[in-house]
Amino acid sequence: MTVQHSPLHPMTYSTRGADPATAPAFLAPLDQVGAGLPGSGLSWLTELRAAGRERFAAVGLPTIKNESWRYTNLRDLAKVSFQPAAPAAAAIDLLPTVRGEGQDGPRMVFVDGRFRADLSSVDGLPPRVDLLSLDAALTTHSGLLADHLGRLAAADDRPLVALNSAYLADGAVLHVPANVQVERPIEVVFVSVGSESQATTCHPRMLLIAEAGSKAVVVEHHVGRGAGTTLANHVTEVFVGEGATLHHYKSQREGAGAIHLSHIAATVATGGCYDNFILTTGAKLSRNEVVSRLDGTDARTHVSGGYLVRGTQHADTTTLIVHAQPNGTSREVYKGVIDDTARAVFQGKITVCPDAQKTDGYQLNRALLLSDGAEIDSKPELEIHADDVKCSHGCTAGELDDDALFYLRARGIDRDTAQGLLIGAFLSESFEEIAEESIRDAFQEIVAGWLEEQK
Repeated sequence: MTVQHSPLHPMTYSTRGADPATAPAFLAPLDQVGAGLPGSGLSWLTELRAAGRERFAAVGLPTIKNESWRYTNLRDLAKVSFQPAAPAAAAIDLLPTVRGEGQDGPRMVFVDGRFRADLSSVDGLPPRVDLLSLDAALTTHSGLLADHLGRLAAADDRPLVALNSAYLADGAVLHVPANVQVERPIEVVFVSVGSESQATTCHPRMLLIAEAGSKAVVVEHHVGRGAGTTLANHVTEVFVGEGATLHHYKSQREGAGAIHLSHIAATVATGGCYDNFILTTGAKLSRNEVVSRLDGTDARTHVSGGYLVRGTQHADTTTLIVHAQPNGTSREVYKGVIDDTARAVFQGKITVCPDAQKTDGYQLNRALLLSDGAEIDSKPELEIHADDVKCSHGCTAGELDDDALFYLRARGIDRDTAQGLLIGAFLSESFEEIAEESIRDAFQEIVAGWLEEQK
């Protein structure tokens, strides 16, 4: 795959509205652990980390004065004394999976951001496909990493990407060579354990490369196993080559004390397809950013998902789809269910560049409010600089249909079951965006579990 080393179209929001005073508390622990980070002898990596540190030191955490963060306030993070999570040897008895009983396949497991070989396996991968930890790849695939890391998620784009780069140490690396089809889903599991006595943080980095004509399915699981306060600041860079297809699915079910921040940046070449779906049910505060840029003609991207939150949870979904070349197609369907005094945010933007004639872009966000205290802030945007395009967006929020609920109750169905049926029907449109049936079924089981806990 040919990598663009020149600056890409800015995939960023303004960093105005950040607070430099919050930076020292997050960077001070780096002085203690920096010397022990892997790949310290690689000049390009040293420069990447230094650029991340310099940028975060200059701006600190984003604030609500930043337009992209106006609905999600990170102010309270600055009041917590986070320390880098130590490599965890904790026993993990049960790991989430989308596989049926008795089935196996490639899986990588990370506990508090560090790779656990004893819980991982690369069984079932075709020859020449590389699936390994970033720590190991720094030794065996340094050239590949040097060509890709920081090309899409650059340190000067976003403060939290800069912080991730400063601490860059481990994560998953997938490289699928040209014309190779990976039949079995590749599972990447991130387990947050933390410590009850100390708030901890980790900064995993993922790199997914699908060369021309290749195909792969990647499923991320994010779960919590401890009761402490944890901050996971994830960054993923995705390169989809000409005619390649990458299905990328994610389930976030972290614990009640978790803060989950994620940024995914993808580029899609001519005839390629990047398919992304995120299901959010966990964490006290979560934010998923997805930026997908169609850099070739006839490129496609699907950026969809669902979120179910309750109590005092806060879930933010922020997306940007950039049509840079002609004949691109994008589809975005997000649906959410909000209960109690929980709050959800959806910010979705489609940008059509001047050369991107014949663009077809579709965006839909709908939210279901189950209580008077539930809240949704929705901000759909279209920015069109071409004159021969077909783009649309829709945004609605409302309550359960009382008539439909009465209809089900009148037929002997109890209220909780009836409400669950209506919620399931409401979410079904977004789940139809999941191309892989086994993964769709597994994600629907997560929703069923969430609904069962509601009773």
